[in-house]
Amino acid sequence: MSPNESIYENLGGAEALHRLVEVFYAKVQLHPQLGPLFPEDISPVLEKQYQFLTQFFGGGPLYSELHGHPMMRARHMHIPITPERAEEWLQCMEEALVETGVEEPLRSFVLSRLAGPAHHFVNMPQE
Repeated sequence: MSPNESIYENLGGAEALHRLVEVFYAKVQLHPQLGPLFPEDISPVLEKQYQFLTQFFGGGPLYSELHGHPMMRARHMHIPITPERAEEWLQCMEEALVETGVEEPLRSFVLSRLAGPAHHFVNMPQE
């Protein structure tokens, strides 16, 4: 991991981030708790996730330029997100990071950056 580069650059830029998002959502769609929360046509979700992660990881304000301020918690309020689901989401992301070849310490750093937002989106108690 190069400290002089953004997370986006360390991950490999646009192509690598697209691949990560694709692998991640393939896992999410198969997950028994997470899959039912997403629409059958996952394409728009993948594109928005790519845009958001590009911005979140320092690759430029792609999401904001296209959709305005992220307001991610508000955008997720209609989805029942429990602490358990936040952890399952992070587990799917960890598996996707491994599968796409993201090595330590970058993998742990990415997960730690995503853990805050994942838990911030929780909007209902444990089931």
